[in-house]
Amino acid sequence: MEVSTKHPRRLVMASGAVWCVLSASASAGELVGRVSDASGVKSLRSAEIEIVELGRRTQSGPDGRFRFADVPNGHFVLRANYVGADPVELPIDIGGDASTEANIQIGAVDEILVVGQFANQASALSRQRAADGVQSVLTRDGIGQFPDQNVAESLRRVPGMSVQNDQGEGRFIVLRGLDPNLNAVSVNGARVPSPESDNRSMPLDTISSDQIESIEIKKTLTPDMDGDTIGGSVEINTTSAFDRKGRFFGATVEGAYNEQTDQWSPKASVNFSDVYGGRLGVAAGLSYYDRRFGSEGVEASGWDQTDDGVAYADEFDFRNYDVTRKRLSGSLSLDYRASESTDLYLRGLVSSFEDQEYRSRLVLGFDGDPVGGDASSAEFASDEDQEREISAEREMKDRKETQDVYSIVAGGKTYKGPWTFDYMASTSRAHEKEPNALYSNFKRDFKDAGELTVTTNGLNGLKPGFGVSDPALFNDAAEYEFDKFELNHGKSVDRENSLRFDIARDFNLDAGTAQLKVGGKLRSRDKSYDLRLYAYDDVVDGDKPTLAGLETSVDYALASINPTVAHSAARSYFNANRANLVLNEADSAFDSNSSDYKVGEDIYAGYVMGSFDAQQWKLVGGVRVEHTRDDIRGNLVERSEDDEVSVTEQKRDRRYTDVLPSLNLRFDASDEVVLRAGVYRSLVRPNLADLAPRFLVEQNDEAELGNPDLDPYKAWNYDLSAEWYFGRNAVLQVGPFYKQIDDFIVTTYASDTVYDGTPVDELSRPDNGDKATVFGVELNYQQALDFLPAPFDGLLVGANYTYVDSEGRFNTEDGQRKIALPGTSKTVYNAMLGYEKHGFSLRLAATHRSEYLDEVSPGADEDRWVLSHLQYDLTARYRITPQLQVFAEGINLSDEPFRAAYRGTAAGGDRLSQFEEYSWTAKAGLRFSFAAEGQ
Repeated sequence: MEVSTKHPRRLVMASGAVWCVLSASASAGELVGRVSDASGVKSLRSAEIEIVELGRRTQSGPDGRFRFADVPNGHFVLRANYVGADPVELPIDIGGDASTEANIQIGAVDEILVVGQFANQASALSRQRAADGVQSVLTRDGIGQFPDQNVAESLRRVPGMSVQNDQGEGRFIVLRGLDPNLNAVSVNGARVPSPESDNRSMPLDTISSDQIESIEIKKTLTPDMDGDTIGGSVEINTTSAFDRKGRFFGATVEGAYNEQTDQWSPKASVNFSDVYGGRLGVAAGLSYYDRRFGSEGVEASGWDQTDDGVAYADEFDFRNYDVTRKRLSGSLSLDYRASESTDLYLRGLVSSFEDQEYRSRLVLGFDGDPVGGDASSAEFASDEDQEREISAEREMKDRKETQDVYSIVAGGKTYKGPWTFDYMASTSRAHEKEPNALYSNFKRDFKDAGELTVTTNGLNGLKPGFGVSDPALFNDAAEYEFDKFELNHGKSVDRENSLRFDIARDFNLDAGTAQLKVGGKLRSRDKSYDLRLYAYDDVVDGDKPTLAGLETSVDYALASINPTVAHSAARSYFNANRANLVLNEADSAFDSNSSDYKVGEDIYAGYVMGSFDAQQWKLVGGVRVEHTRDDIRGNLVERSEDDEVSVTEQKRDRRYTDVLPSLNLRFDASDEVVLRAGVYRSLVRPNLADLAPRFLVEQNDEAELGNPDLDPYKAWNYDLSAEWYFGRNAVLQVGPFYKQIDDFIVTTYASDTVYDGTPVDELSRPDNGDKATVFGVELNYQQALDFLPAPFDGLLVGANYTYVDSEGRFNTEDGQRKIALPGTSKTVYNAMLGYEKHGFSLRLAATHRSEYLDEVSPGADEDRWVLSHLQYDLTARYRITPQLQVFAEGINLSDEPFRAAYRGTAAGGDRLSQFEEYSWTAKAGLRFSFAAEGQ
């Protein structure tokens, strides 16, 4: 391979070329440099740099720079390794008081190491190989190779990862099959709080993938990392100007078509970075996406079976969604090299997510057993004398929800001989607002004998329908009387501030190199939720309004649910007639006050960590101590027989300390084979909302109870990994893992009970279970088939597979139950076939996850399972010029729906819980980029 250099005196070796520049500005015995591609513009991160004779090695940082301190005088060979390129070697001379600078260019001029699928694979594999622990990496180029709409969807391509969707779009990440709340997310090194009131985990659909430079998924922990994860830690990094050497500008415009709604959605993004005077780096980006889509679904509950063997559900909920989601994301990074030994930075990320949802519902309720039916249908007939009633509710939910997230991180790093000082301060805030959410409900009860017969069909499948004996009566809007208007104003706020300081000291030993590192961190978090709810269920004067004049119709393929409530007409009526509506003060006060909570959480952490690197071996270990203080506030809301509501604030304070040791071992068995082993202790603190001492009653008379006595999850985690980097751009990897979890948290239920004088159909509360275990294995294969004859030398293939077997035990009223951990899929796999040549790039991807337990009920026959999901996506790109690219993408080409079922119900076999379909989406657009030398 031929490698170029810009220095006037070129040193050309068999594998590359470099230049060395001596300067007298730094301390003697220091070797510094930068690793870049052949153009010198793009920095190469995680290249392995080694002083061969000394056996000392390091990795290039995000800006491609590397550093060795206290290098003895003498003549040495410096070697650089980067996946996808041949090694580069050069002689260096260390002498006198001068600092030696060695800037390395990897790859020949006619090779492209930083563009396209080949480059993405090489970059990701280099960072994975150089890591101390088990980790996977996604780079900016890699994220752009798939038609992913947000960060969560990008992460599902990683071995061991899947996502939980909302409205067909990835939202929460599942790592190694574990619930999203057991995984940690950081942006630029700072934990990001959640805007949602009932979650600790960050919904990643709020962050556009266009603003991300790289994502690291760390599956083992070291003592200098926060210890609050069991699945793994996801580190999201925005762009720094020093990731590139010079000026860069990029822009993307695209349109997306959704077949379900027959609508187009625009998206655009711009990115800019530049380096001024070699010291100041500025990088900024902005992304906007206006996504218009919809979905159709049906839900069922209350499954049972008659003595004649007729299976039935006592409630069906047919839903049609019309949704517009607007996502605006921006990032800004300022980097300043204050001196040769000090780097400072300021990074900001802001994301605004707006979700306007119109949900039309038809809810059928059946009081009494069916009068007939068979294996796939059930017939219900109204007859009040026989205690058989049929109710039909037509409802519109009109709400605009906004979720705003921002994170600001400032810090730096200072080198002083063998010492390294690392410091950081951050502030993050997330909030969710749902003002003026209006629920408009109109209801009709059918009680008279022979008045109405409803036949529900398709009950042995997951896509049921219904028919009625008198469609004219059933669909007459004038027959549906106002039942309730409910106006909600909800606000959730989650803030976290942190300070961190680390000191590291390098040691050069005869047997290798060592480092001792100590540090401390303070994290202060507070989360609150405030709900103001106004329930109106009667009128002051006159007759109750009917649906007539307020109705509309929607396109709904699963059944006929028209007429539906028109959102604009319902809101106009409510605003104009609110003074004539009767406020149910007891319901309003009870629901408003019982939902509110405030939790403060302070974490004080300190650690000591040592590492030892002896050429083939590297050992990293130590211990971290975290002390947690919780200040919990909620409301005890009591309701008297005469509907008087009293509110008493509940306060709880908690303190606990956790000792978290860890050990990671890396062994380079050869130039191609890397073996790893890791063991660490970790914890996951309960959801802050679950800790709140509060009592919430939902619309369907189901209630939730908080539990301030919840203990955190605690786990011992064990990992092994074997990685074979064969060829120039290929890896074969296997990694078994095992987790032993104490005090795992599960939701327990009680049916038909009374709490504080309030009768509820179902009461749920989070409780600590006994023990849980997770065993799994990850397999990963990626290869660029550039050794094949043309035209097949442009092929890339990749596949990863994860198997997880989990088991947890907890106590119930009927004894101990054994379950799979909620949210845990037994198998997850991804497969990819790509082609890249002559400016053309094509990638077909398949993503699969098996079923998982979603909700644990009082008995196994009522547990809810989310069924398996298989999705196909396609991306095609063509580079018209070096700066201009055109692309087309297809998402969910197989029109895969969301399906959930009750497993082994009393009705026998799988029975529908939820079915929702979204259809496919197609995208097309242009991408422009320009790169040049900096100022």
